[in-house]
Amino acid sequence: MIRTTLLKHRSISVSDFRCTAGPGDKPFTEQFHCHSVSFVRKGSFGCQSRGRSFDLVPGSVLVGFPGDEYVCTHDHHVCGDECLSFFLDPEVVETIGGQRDAWRVGAAPPLPELMVFGELAQAAASGRSDIGLDEVGHLFASRFVDAVSDRARKPVAIKARDRRRAVETAHWIEANSHQPIDLDAAANQAGTSAFHFLRLFAKVLGVTPHQYLVRSRLRHAAHLLTEENTAITDIAYDVGFGDLSNFVRTFHRAAGVSPGAFREAARGKRKILQESQALH
Repeated sequence: MIRTTLLKHRSISVSDFRCTAGPGDKPFTEQFHCHSVSFVRKGSFGCQSRGRSFDLVPGSVLVGFPGDEYVCTHDHHVCGDECLSFFLDPEVVETIGGQRDAWRVGAAPPLPELMVFGELAQAAASGRSDIGLDEVGHLFASRFVDAVSDRARKPVAIKARDRRRAVETAHWIEANSHQPIDLDAAANQAGTSAFHFLRLFAKVLGVTPHQYLVRSRLRHAAHLLTEENTAITDIAYDVGFGDLSNFVRTFHRAAGVSPGAFREAARGKRKILQESQALH
């Protein structure tokens, strides 16, 4: 089993698991140390927990409850399996709410609402989405509880104080967008839990905190590209992107052209942007 930690924050951590076990390998026993939901994105495996047996395929969800043991088997496939796993702080689980038994189901079948959010999570993990991996982890866990509890999601009532809180935090994100900011840090600035802050911010402003952070960085980058001769690599790091390739990919997705082409367009080569628009 190969485990790669993709994210580790106070309220949530995310890991990529890749297992190469096959029919000839002995089952192995493990123990859940916290609440978790693991999205199966490839392969298949069996799981035995609390006297029940489950067969998991792409789209299924393995559900962990602190202290429970489980046995994984690989009798019916040869290709190994891959999971994207979210490990949750007890405060997050309490905030999400729902039926306590939801976390004792052992596994959830391939449900449409979980499959689409699982793919969104994978896109975030691969850098193909500007939604934060911690954000989509909270959303995935909440949708899981909704689904297995048969709980209808209630509209979020936004009070004037909460609107001010969201707007003030947006200004804080904007002013500090060149610094590393995660969901926990933004929620702490707003004085609320990460889960509630995510729902509040998205409801008031129409984007998630991480989306706003990325777009603030893009706006600052565009400004620098139009006004300065600073190297594109330096701009990427100055506005808060961790590496050049991520910046170029994200900027191109937003602008339709590369940062270099955008700079040339800003200097009078309008044909570049006209050609970009013609492609859409």
